[in-house]
Amino acid sequence: MAAATPRAQGRTPGTPGIARIISASLIGTTIEWYDFFLYGSAAALVFNTLFFPDSDPLVGTLLSFLTYAVGFAARPIGGVVFGHFGDKIGRKKLLVLSLMMMGGATFAMGLLPTHATLGVGAPILLTVLRLIQGFALGGEWGGAVLIVSEHGDDKNRGFWASWPQAGAPGGNLLATGVLALLAAVQSDEAFLAWGWRIPFLLSGVLVIIGLWIRVSVSESPLFLEAQARAAAEAAETGAAAKQDAPVVEVFRHNWRGVLTAIGTRLGENVSYYILTAFVLVYVTVHLELPKSTALNAVLIGSAVHFVTIPLWGALSDRIGRRPVTLIGSVGMAAWAFAFFALVDSESFTVITLAVTVGLLFHGAMYGPQAAFISEMFDTKVRYSGASMGSQLASIIGGALAPIIAVELLKDYGSATPVALYVCVTVVITTLTVLVAKETRGRSLSQRSTAPGDSAAAVPSATIST
Repeated sequence: MAAATPRAQGRTPGTPGIARIISASLIGTTIEWYDFFLYGSAAALVFNTLFFPDSDPLVGTLLSFLTYAVGFAARPIGGVVFGHFGDKIGRKKLLVLSLMMMGGATFAMGLLPTHATLGVGAPILLTVLRLIQGFALGGEWGGAVLIVSEHGDDKNRGFWASWPQAGAPGGNLLATGVLALLAAVQSDEAFLAWGWRIPFLLSGVLVIIGLWIRVSVSESPLFLEAQARAAAEAAETGAAAKQDAPVVEVFRHNWRGVLTAIGTRLGENVSYYILTAFVLVYVTVHLELPKSTALNAVLIGSAVHFVTIPLWGALSDRIGRRPVTLIGSVGMAAWAFAFFALVDSESFTVITLAVTVGLLFHGAMYGPQAAFISEMFDTKVRYSGASMGSQLASIIGGALAPIIAVELLKDYGSATPVALYVCVTVVITTLTVLVAKETRGRSLSQRSTAPGDSAAAVPSATIST
């Protein structure tokens, strides 16, 4: 006789515990992104001097961003490993592990000796810790958005699932805010000597808070239901059915979903790191303005970004994931050129406007993304599929974006090629979303009806263009 599933026992998606689930996911994700973005900000502002001191400013920054990119290279590996075990043993355990790994690596960065003390060993250790960061974050995103998506109801999934997405600007806001505060109260000499370590060491305290919150959440009811269903099927047949590893299942039957996720994330990923990481280099090195100008502009823009991402997610529940994403991608294609023209004004107010509007367009792509990608895959492979699609995009998108942008700036001395680069990537995202199927309204508990087409079961009434 089939075992009672969590749904049969009354634990349906959308129950009152959703607020606690969202809080745990948002706080944990914010802390993890704080750790990850802190490195990006430090790479643009101080690591070029402390760990690559024998290069000219732009070359040193380029080397610093290469170690920054290493973290992205490790993210798909983390996505595969965390996705495999997340689909096998549950979302919650892996979320706790990813937070511990990320926080430990970041705290250790705050204790690292610099090139002046250790020589070449310093950037090597920095790179190893960056690899651990990337590995942890590769598993974080899928678990954080899925545990919310699989607790929330079908009608409001775009809104609920967008809250972990807000953890990205939340973490950037926190990281940039701490750096901006230190830059305001310290001299450049003090900041380079020891002040830069404070935000990294602060991560240890934040991780303890995040772990305390995360261990209190319940496991995904849809994951528990899938486990119960598999156990019931095994009891009826007398033996457990042989199953491939989740990542194999994904590439065998859901490869279209992976490609769609990559294309959807590409322009969003590139534009975000240009708006928040490369702009620090552009303002401080190319325009030779105080680093506080760029940091405060990103700080204000990130605050607006944090507030508006859930609003974009809620809008996607009303008009669909695709239309909202297209608002962002088309808008960003045009804004890429206006962005640098405004930043070149060297006015703090205008630079802040440029960053804020850019992040608003980015939020339209990013807000619906968690629900959109989650709805492309079945429960038994959802962690693996969502993680792989998302993290593969991060290599060709976020990892390379600051490096390509710095190289273009160094070669041409102008931001126009950088704007063109952003425009091309968001056009790819636009084309991907135009040919993708709308997923709004899909029940995450039902199985795909066609191999390789995990959105095939969307009711026709929910399809929008």
